[in-house]
Amino acid sequence: MTAIRPGVPKATGVETLGGHTARQVLRLCEAAGLNGADSAAYARTVLAALGPVAERSLALPPPDRSFLSDDHTPVEFSLAFVPDADPTLRVLLEPGCGADSLEENGRTGLRIVREMARRWGFSTARLDELEDLFFPPDPEGPLALWCALELVPGGVPRVKVYLNPAASGQERSADTVREALRRLGHKQAFEALPEGDRHLFFALDLGDWEEPRVKVYLAHHDLSAAEAAGLSRVGGGTGGPGQPEVKRFFAMAAGHDTDTDADGLEAEDGQDPRLGRRPVQSCHAFTETATGRPSGFTLYIPVRDYAPHDGEALDRAVAVLDRYGVDPAPLLRSLSAVTPRRLQDGVGLIAYLGLAHQQGRPPRVTAYISSEAYEVKPPTALPTLPAVPSQRRAARRVAGSG
Repeated sequence: MTAIRPGVPKATGVETLGGHTARQVLRLCEAAGLNGADSAAYARTVLAALGPVAERSLALPPPDRSFLSDDHTPVEFSLAFVPDADPTLRVLLEPGCGADSLEENGRTGLRIVREMARRWGFSTARLDELEDLFFPPDPEGPLALWCALELVPGGVPRVKVYLNPAASGQERSADTVREALRRLGHKQAFEALPEGDRHLFFALDLGDWEEPRVKVYLAHHDLSAAEAAGLSRVGGGTGGPGQPEVKRFFAMAAGHDTDTDADGLEAEDGQDPRLGRRPVQSCHAFTETATGRPSGFTLYIPVRDYAPHDGEALDRAVAVLDRYGVDPAPLLRSLSAVTPRRLQDGVGLIAYLGLAHQQGRPPRVTAYISSEAYEVKPPTALPTLPAVPSQRRAARRVAGSG
C-alpha cells in the first residue's frame, strides 16, 4: 500500500471525497509506474480541481447527480496501453460539481481550467473562442465542462476539456459542433463525421501536446459489429483500422461471437448481435485542417452493461490486451489500487473498453475505471460466455489479490 505523502489528506474517522480520491490517485500512480514526487503532486492537483466538494463527507449523498459516472462520483480513471511501455494514467473530473446550477458548474470549470493554464503556462485561446457556444446563459444537458488530466512523468499533466454540444438544446447540437469545428479551422470536418444518434462531447487538447486534437464523440444505439466497423473515417476510410480488426474488438469487449446471443445483445437474423442497452461511442479526432479528414478514431464499448460482473469484464479486457501484445499486470494492479472488493461482487468498476487508432501510431487500448466512491452496482443476472484459458488465469490472479 502506498504511504500517504505530505500534502495529501490522511484517513480520518470521517472519510471525504477528496481523501478517498487522493488515495486512489496515489495508488494508481504507483501502479502506472510514476514516482513518489509525481504521485503526490498529482494527488494535490486533483484535490485542487475538485474544489470544496473534496471536503465533503462520503456519508452524505453525492454533491449532485453527475453524469460522469453511474454512482455520480465526479471522478473517473483510465489507463491507456501500448506494447512495451508503462500505461498512461488519466483522471477525468468535473470541476464544477456541486454548483447550484449548470451555468455555475460551467463557469467554475472554466475558471479552474484557466487557473491551470496560468500555473502551467499554456494557452486557452481555442477554448475561449468557443465560450459563447458551449456556455450560454441558460444551458441544457447533463454536463457543462469536464476536465481530463493525463498524468505524465514530471508532475505537469496534459490537459483536455470536454464540452456539451447540447448546451443550447439537443436540437441545436449538430449546428453547435459544426460551428465549433469551423471556428477552429476545421471547415470540412463536420461532413467527414459518420452518422450517429447524437453528439455526446466536443473535446479539445490544451497545452503541451505533440499534435493537439479536436475531438467529436458520437453515440450509437443498437449498434452491430459490422456497423461499428464502418464508422472510421481516418484517411478517408482507407488509412484507419481495418474493418475485421474493429469487428473483432467489438466482439471481444461485448462478450459475444456470431453464433451466440448473450449479455444483452439483440440478434439480427441470428447474426451480428446489436448492443441494445447503453450505446456504443465513437470518437473522431482532427489534427490538420487541409483535408477535413480525421486522423484518429476510437471505439468505446460500455462493457459494464454487457457483463454480469467485473470478473467477466476483466477477462475481456485481458483478452484484448493480449491480442495487442500488452502485459495486463498494470491493469490488475490498478483495479486492486481502486478497491479491495472481489470483482465478482459488483459490476461497473471497469466502465468502458476503448480501442484507439491514430495515424502513425500503434493501436491503443484503454480501460476506464470507476471510483465507486458512493456505490457499487451489484452483479447482474446476464449470461456469460466461457472464458478462454488465459482469461481464467487473469481472473484467478485478481481474485487472489483481492
